[in-house]
Amino acid sequence: MSAVERIDQLSDTRTHWVTKIAGVEREFDAEITEQNTDERIAWKSVDGPNQAGVVTFHRIDDRRSRVTLQLDFDPEGFAEKAGSALGIVEGQIKSDLKKFKEYIENGDGSAVGG
Repeated sequence: MSAVERIDQLSDTRTHWVTKIAGVEREFDAEITEQNTDERIAWKSVDGPNQAGVVTFHRIDDRRSRVTLQLDFDPEGFAEKAGSALGIVEGQIKSDLKKFKEYIENGDGSAVGG
């Protein structure tokens, strides 16, 4: 995923994110607030940019899934606000989500985290 530089798992419920969208890099810690394996994961930031989200995975058949994302964030600064208003952030997120879905569907089936 091009907008997410990396996510480090600090503990069972804490992650450290490094993101870069439209040239703006952000780092923050997030707390996993809900996790149902292969179904749903929710998080909220605990410092840095205000962000909260949930990703759900719906099995369609043996080879296909539906992956949905709900994300709330507060853009900071002119570049982020302009990128959000122009749909650049949404486009980046959709592109990355599509790549992630393809990775999961075409992967070897092994887990990529908790």
